[in-house]
Formats: sequence, C-alpha cells, structure tokens
Amino acid sequence: METQQNEVENGSKFSIGFFFLCLGVFISLITSVVSFLNLVFSTLDKRFPDVLNSTYQYGYSTYEYEGIRSALATLIIFFPVFLVVSYFWKKFMKRGLGRIDVFIRKLVIYIILFLSSLVIVVDLVTLVRYFISGEITTRFVYKVVSALVVAVLVGGYYIYMLRGERDLHPKLGIFLGSIGALLVLSAIVYSFSVMGSPAKQRQYRLDDRRINDLQGIQYQVINYWQQKEKLPATLEELKSPLTGYSLPVPPEFEKGEKYEYNVLSKPLAFELCATFALPIPKGWSEYGGEVRPMPYFEGVKESASFPYTGGGTNESWDHQTGRACFERTIDKDIYPPFKNN
Repeated sequence: METQQNEVENGSKFSIGFFFLCLGVFISLITSVVSFLNLVFSTLDKRFPDVLNSTYQYGYSTYEYEGIRSALATLIIFFPVFLVVSYFWKKFMKRGLGRIDVFIRKLVIYIILFLSSLVIVVDLVTLVRYFISGEITTRFVYKVVSALVVAVLVGGYYIYMLRGERDLHPKLGIFLGSIGALLVLSAIVYSFSVMGSPAKQRQYRLDDRRINDLQGIQYQVINYWQQKEKLPATLEELKSPLTGYSLPVPPEFEKGEKYEYNVLSKPLAFELCATFALPIPKGWSEYGGEVRPMPYFEGVKESASFPYTGGGTNESWDHQTGRACFERTIDKDIYPPFKNN
C-alpha cells in the first residue's frame, strides 16, 4: 500500500540512477547464472568424464582446467556485485518510484522470468532427447538438475519481487536468496576439490615444466647420437652456440634442483632423472582442447603424448612424488645416423 502511494506521489518521475541499477541487476544476474552453470558443468565434466568422448591419459594439461578457472573467477567477482547492486536496487524502490521507473522495473523482471522459463523448457527437451538416445549419465543428470534448480530459484525469487511482499511471506525473499548464495558457495568449494588448490595447481604446472624439459633433453640426446653415432658423456656436451641450444633450467634450481643424465651399460641406453612435487595425474580426459606437438624426430612422426594433450595413452613419463628416472634406449632402425640417410 505504501509503495502504491509513493508511485502516485512521484507520478511519471524517471530516475537515471534507478535505470542503471536495473541494468546492473540484469547484467550481474545473467553473468552470475551463466558462470555458475559453466562452473558446475565444467567441474562435472572433470569429475565424471564420459568414456565415449575420452581417452585414458597420463599427465597434466593446464588447458583442461581453463573452463573451471574462467567460470570460477567470473562467479567470484560477479555474484557479490549482484548482491550489492540488488541491495541498493531494493533500497531505492522503498523510497518510491515513478511510473516510468515502475515500468522499467517490471520490464527487467519479466525478461528475467522469460529467460528462466526458457531455461526450464530447453532443459526438459534436452533431458528427453538424451533419454531417448540412451545417453543418460551421472554427470548429465546432475547438469539437468542444476539448471532446473537455478531456473526455479531465479524465477521464484523474481515472481516474489513482482508480486510484492504484501502477497507473500516477507522472509521468502531472504530464504530464496540464502539458498542461491549457498549453491554458489557449494559450487566454488566443489570445483576446488576437483581441480585442487592454487598451490596444488602450481605444483602440477611445475611438474609439467619438468617433463617438458626432459622431453627436450631426450630429443637433443637422440639428435646427438644421429649426428655423431655416440651418446654424450654429460649434458654439457649438448650445448651448442651454433644452434643456440642451452640446457633447460629446473624450476626450483635455487633449492638445488637439477636434471640428471646417466649413460647406462646397455648399448645406446641412457636415463634422465628429475624430482617431482606430485604423482603424475592419471585418468580419462575429454577429447579436444589444446594440442602441443611432440618434438619432431628426423624421419619419424610421433603422435602427441601426455603431458601434451590430444594423444593416446603414453605412460613413458609416469612418475610418483620425489626423484624419478626414465630409462631410454635408442633404436637404430627408428633413429638411424644421419650419414646413412
């Protein structure tokens, strides 16, 4: 009743500030909802990979978590912005709105309700389609439930806003808002449990760097053999001012970390050693994503392997925490001396 009286008193008053608050609520809400669903979907893809679209792989690829990181960063910023803008939006409405302001408010709410209804309809259609095709999986069910819950919560809250507190229980809005905040917090915590903490992600990336360095050294040793028909006695022999090659520096060389190279007693056999922070990640990984090719070997085309995405199940760099050595033996038929070519 008080709101209606304020609207009459304000007449056709238009507030530019209220217009931008409405715009802020709309943009921050849509961005929060989209980033929330992207976060949930990306996390579920990693937690429950579909074996029909995956290969079992060894190693870490930073690109695999890019979807989770982007959605997580967006949600962490935009959801609090939505809460703050919504607070001032409702506070502004209590002071009274003109007819134009009321029209803008209703327009924004109706658009939000329309989008929520659209999400529910598309969600149900997708569920039926996948059910008919027999592709129901755990992660798909979770995705459908997540989208439905978000659509119902958003729709219910803004129906409450549209009808006004005089028609509904005054604590309903607080309840729906609290449920939304709890869902966002749960999604953030769960994504970190699947992806790992920032410190763990950094350790994986450092281990990925170590494997990349060892692969580069391995290529140089093979190239050295093809050029001189003998293995280098030490890694220092691989340095070349003509080609510009220099030995890679371990990520934590300040702590005494170094790469080890040893010639073994077997013909054309050697080993490379490094110290790793974590065991190599293993598991099903979805197709697609960044593809980084293996170093090219003369006369041989190698498929990419982990930690390079896009390849098959290459276990040649499998390791646990701590010092790990990888024994290699050069096959003369695959890597013949260059002078014989």
